Amino acid sequence: MRSIDFPNWRDPTRAPCHTQTADGSKWVMTPPPGTGFALALFPEGFQVIPLYALANMIIAGLALYGLRRAREPASLTAAAALGVLSIYFMINPAKASYSIAPTMVVCALAGLFTARLFVDDGRRRLLVVAAVGLLLGLSASFRIANVVLSAGYFLFFGLSFLIWRSRATYAAGLTLGLSILVGLLPVFAANFVNSGNPLVSAYGGQDTAPRSLDPAVLRAYLGDTQFPLIVIACVWTALLWRFAGHAGVRKLTLLVAVNLVLNLAFFATHPVFTPYYIIPILMLSFWTLLFATVFTRVTSQGSIAQEPGGPRPAEMLSRRST
Repeated sequence: MRSIDFPNWRDPTRAPCHTQTADGSKWVMTPPPGTGFALALFPEGFQVIPLYALANMIIAGLALYGLRRAREPASLTAAAALGVLSIYFMINPAKASYSIAPTMVVCALAGLFTARLFVDDGRRRLLVVAAVGLLLGLSASFRIANVVLSAGYFLFFGLSFLIWRSRATYAAGLTLGLSILVGLLPVFAANFVNSGNPLVSAYGGQDTAPRSLDPAVLRAYLGDTQFPLIVIACVWTALLWRFAGHAGVRKLTLLVAVNLVLNLAFFATHPVFTPYYIIPILMLSFWTLLFATVFTRVTSQGSIAQEPGGPRPAEMLSRRST
């Protein structure tokens, strides 16, 4: 704090990102540990620039991968547009919080693995489920609110087991839950140090206020860049559902839709507005929809089918019935 000329650096009660415990016994770190860990990977005094540079390179690499896999004009356009949009978002609004830069990377990777999970029905399905769960769990280490990103996954996999009650759906749901818990271990450890309870964070005030519908917050979202992005995500999901001839892609659109609804409901009832609160769920949805689109192709009848090199839809359906 002294090196950045922070005012009143001698006063511990003015330390940024710290709050007083309920009993007033100590001042503790408020944010989860992931962002600080990501910054600590780089030399002291030169941390923010390389963090954002590395995050940009990973995002650009995933966008180029999407372009390489695209086969139709529509999917090629979608890959190019999302790549450009993601790079722009790495500047604005990602510059508003250091936590958004690594969150953007995690959302893109989770979108890639989620698409693989539903498009490819191979033997490594549980490994892909574990990768998705681990990424979703780790995302909460950067922003506590990122834990809501997994809400739609829990609901989808839970309902899948209740509807089909098969060994496969049980194993997938159990794997997802355990991998998310493993990803959340850093958050649990930080909470235990700061609050004495792994399930209680050090946040307070407006961040922990009861849910309520505030017209001012709703108007803020309606007038923000996030609103047209919400519309695009909803339209893209609906179009993918409409033209998907692939059973896995239809299930994927249901997962994306459920996750969007749950996350939008959470932040619409949160008493605080920021220009980046909904960006993580939007980017997770966009990357999932993009990779689902580029991993499949449009047939002559206008429906979406598996790209050459993977199992055909008829084969996948027969596997599921077996």
